[in-house]
Amino acid sequence: MIARLTFFLDLTSAEHPLAVDFWRDVTGYQLSAPRGETDEFATLLPPAGDDHLRVQRVGDGPAGTHLDLHVPHLSAGVEHAIGCGATLVAREDHAVLRSPGGYRFCLVTAPATAPSAPTVWPDGHRSRVDQLCLDVGPSAHAVECAFWAALTGWPVRQTPRGEFARLAVPPALGVRVLIQRLEHDEGEVRGHLDIATDEREAEVRRLVALGAEPIHQGPIWTAMRAPAGPPVCVTGRDPVTGSTD
Repeated sequence: MIARLTFFLDLTSAEHPLAVDFWRDVTGYQLSAPRGETDEFATLLPPAGDDHLRVQRVGDGPAGTHLDLHVPHLSAGVEHAIGCGATLVAREDHAVLRSPGGYRFCLVTAPATAPSAPTVWPDGHRSRVDQLCLDVGPSAHAVECAFWAALTGWPVRQTPRGEFARLAVPPALGVRVLIQRLEHDEGEVRGHLDIATDEREAEVRRLVALGAEPIHQGPIWTAMRAPAGPPVCVTGRDPVTGSTD
């Protein structure tokens, strides 16, 4: 049983300082002390509740995201993941694996957590980085959906917009995983983070002031190029429940 999901921003050495400052401002969170053999890891710490967003310096790159799944027993988790179609990349006190479409994820052991609350900004609107969106080419989409459902034990449910499917993460975990079918194959599966907000225009303006640039406007989302690191989407969803209602 998966007790927790943690989102990682994987940042090149060149992008790391600017990207970390950007995401601190995006979330309103404090940054933990660095850790790891070369101080490559840090956590974005909400004022209440437990963390779900971390940053990692990955040297020359490429920049991107990865997902940590917190499991009770590492060996059993690795065996299960490989049986579902994952490829083991490395194993120490945690395991690094890749999905059939090439998305990197880790299995780690840690207890369940209490989700953080949305940040309330001075104008009264709220936002929270709450969702990892996996960007999957059409040839890998069905396989990836089946893989993540088998790996987690959570079904994948189609949304009204046909290009999006949602992994049914238990609400108690406080985060979400979306699987987007791209129009064309674009190499290995990659991922980006989504911000849920109750005032999308206000949140977009706030990110523009932090150095982000809008690149595409959808029905309920605005895709943005961050000043450093992977792109981000601002989505008009409830920042507590993730609902679009």
